[in-house]
Amino acid sequence: MPPISSSPDAAPANDANGSQAARAVTHVAAPFWRVLATSGYGLWAWLGMALVLGRPDGRSGTLVPLAAGLVLAGFGLVLACLPGRGAAHDWYGWQPYRDSRPTRAALLAFVTYLPMLAVAGLARGDNDFWATRLAGAALALCSLASLAYNHYDHRRRWLRPAPPPSSQQFPLRRVLFAGYAGGLCLWAITVAQGQQGSPFLGMPWLAILLGLAVVTWVTEAGAWRSLGRRRPARTAALRSARWVSTLLVYAVPALAIMLAMWIHTPLLAAAVAAPSCLLGRWLEQRQFAAVRRNDIIR
Repeated sequence: MPPISSSPDAAPANDANGSQAARAVTHVAAPFWRVLATSGYGLWAWLGMALVLGRPDGRSGTLVPLAAGLVLAGFGLVLACLPGRGAAHDWYGWQPYRDSRPTRAALLAFVTYLPMLAVAGLARGDNDFWATRLAGAALALCSLASLAYNHYDHRRRWLRPAPPPSSQQFPLRRVLFAGYAGGLCLWAITVAQGQQGSPFLGMPWLAILLGLAVVTWVTEAGAWRSLGRRRPARTAALRSARWVSTLLVYAVPALAIMLAMWIHTPLLAAAVAAPSCLLGRWLEQRQFAAVRRNDIIR
């Protein structure tokens, strides 16, 4: 991601060290919080769809995943609001320390918090109330809309030349990863809570996660092959690092899911799968940015 420029009245000669620190923070933090946010919106989307069906049972089975999604989705906003050089990056194009008005992408991200708060207030023991189902549907739709629009907005702001509107396509890879990573996080939270009878513990849910891992890997591998044909030298230089990130994002979680299916060790498997996926995706995004020289988070 191109570094955010210093304020106009800052003296470049006196602020060289600070600018370097800001660039370092931005280079590391921007892919990290975007990966967390994508996972958080994916978690909310799954939870919203489950609430439409009247699941999960129990108030804690709803509130704890909601809170976890809030931590994941809101980490970038908290980071942008921190004083000092930690606020050198933007949150969906909005810098709270410099801009008084949020961007449209930031406003859409804020709008997603409204059905989240509604679900938190309406959550009950059985979640069969019609208003809870309606709030869950709104949560899922707003999460998917935020994922799609933020993808378009990020490409428009950072790709040069900016792609024409006619070339915009549905961000399939980003939505797939959101469903995959958000599903792993939701599985880990449900296992930690010990929610017996939850739909996020059964064999069908594990099969869905395993299928998402395969489909997401296939789509990402196709994107990397396409990028390799355009920039073969840079892609070849990162081949070893690419294997490491692939193992962390797909192989380790897939093995953990299969262990949970066959050996019935869900707590250990879930505790390994979700962090491995997030860490590997962060590494993968840094590699992608190194090849493209653009911080495009898909």
